[in-house]
Amino acid sequence: MRDTAIAAAAALMLSAAFPKLGASWLVPFGTAALFWIWQGASLKKAALLGWFAGLIFFTADFAWVGHTVGRYIGVFGPFLALGPALIEAPFFALAGTLAAFAYTRMPPNVAPLGAAAAFTLCEWLRSIGVLAAPFDQLGYTQADSPLRVIAAYAGTYGITFVLCAIGAYVADALRRRTWRPLGVVAFSLAVMMLVFWSLWPARKLPTPTIPVAAVQGNIAQSFKWNSLALAVRRYTAMTRRASAHHPRLFVWPETVIPTELDANFSLIRHFTALSREVRATIVAGSLAAGPGALYNALFIFSPSGGYAVYDKRQLVPFAEWFPGREFLSWLPYVGALNGGLTPGTNDGVYPTSVLAIAPLICWESAFADLAYEQVRRGAQLFVVSTDDAWFGTTSGPYMHAQIAQLRAIETGAYVVRAAATGISGIVAPDGRWQKRSRIGRRTVVTGFVAPRLPTFFSRIGPTTIGVLMVILYAGLLAPPHTLAPDPREWPDAH
Repeated sequence: MRDTAIAAAAALMLSAAFPKLGASWLVPFGTAALFWIWQGASLKKAALLGWFAGLIFFTADFAWVGHTVGRYIGVFGPFLALGPALIEAPFFALAGTLAAFAYTRMPPNVAPLGAAAAFTLCEWLRSIGVLAAPFDQLGYTQADSPLRVIAAYAGTYGITFVLCAIGAYVADALRRRTWRPLGVVAFSLAVMMLVFWSLWPARKLPTPTIPVAAVQGNIAQSFKWNSLALAVRRYTAMTRRASAHHPRLFVWPETVIPTELDANFSLIRHFTALSREVRATIVAGSLAAGPGALYNALFIFSPSGGYAVYDKRQLVPFAEWFPGREFLSWLPYVGALNGGLTPGTNDGVYPTSVLAIAPLICWESAFADLAYEQVRRGAQLFVVSTDDAWFGTTSGPYMHAQIAQLRAIETGAYVVRAAATGISGIVAPDGRWQKRSRIGRRTVVTGFVAPRLPTFFSRIGPTTIGVLMVILYAGLLAPPHTLAPDPREWPDAH
């Protein structure tokens, strides 16, 4: 009962670190509680406690899912968060198992490091692939703390590893009544942070000079799909008014033009003419049709005429596409949840008169590997178009906006983010909002950007960090016969 209560408390502390509460300082305490119950537990017990903690953590932090599609599934809405929680909780169980194994097979002074690597590895595993849900990475909570600098060198996963290492060594100090390993880790972390901050290019940003704008039309989700004429009028008018600031790039939200735009030639001509009129590139969210396919797309209109189309690559499982739909067709409301969209295949970096821009549509901004591939192709500026109106005023829009901050730090690039109802704004390479909007406002956020700054993480990418966690964990394992027992476990000799 004690360990179960501690697991629940750990989950609640970790959940409270995310928006809206945003108590980021709780993360080391939450991880310390988890590692405390895993240290000394059997593999089975550690797995069960991890699963229980994960279920509470993800149910609490995915509560916005119920608001997102709850109105489509009636009485099942309040329970919808349990779905993703049941999918994600096993990764906490696996982390617990690997941590418990580390405590039995690694030298005592480095076992907490192996346990931290295990948790980070599991966070990476749940954040990759077509069924991944990379929200709720612990590193995201530090978007506004000094620890955010770690992302420029080791990504969000690197921040998670440091948070877990702190928690694991605190738990170890309490378990073994020895503080020396914790002191060594604290000193090493202080030195690392000093080096990282002193070498971080974004610490002293050059003055940005390229004007840009994010347009937030604030059209309610309840009638968005029946408001094509309103959307065209509103976004056209707002763009024309904002042209007084002479932006060279306008970013509109995801699917803000609710039609298959490539099949509507009059609208194509209208937006092409608008781009020429305001003398700026316009990135507009809409749908694109293909042979037997439908894409969530961004149309990139050039002031010189013509346009390019970027198709969303990472679709939201069970919303934009439904894996195993035929097998699960007997479930109620499955048809309503299936968006029937097709994933795009192009990494999508588009040269413009401004900079080479890299689009990320909504859910995609949570995937560090997608942004990394675009940086490798020469991206200089990230454009995030999203429709966070699905989340209402829950924690969802705030969590999603926080993710954009980490993408900016990791890549060293400015991020221009346009959300249908908020949060829209401009994020600098140091992770700070240059400007941002409030939720539920009709507004245009204007500001300035500059070319991307180099970061170490943009050279190695997130997969390298995941592999390094595997290598670290495996490297710390020792043959059983080489492990010396803890002196406090020796029988008294009289």
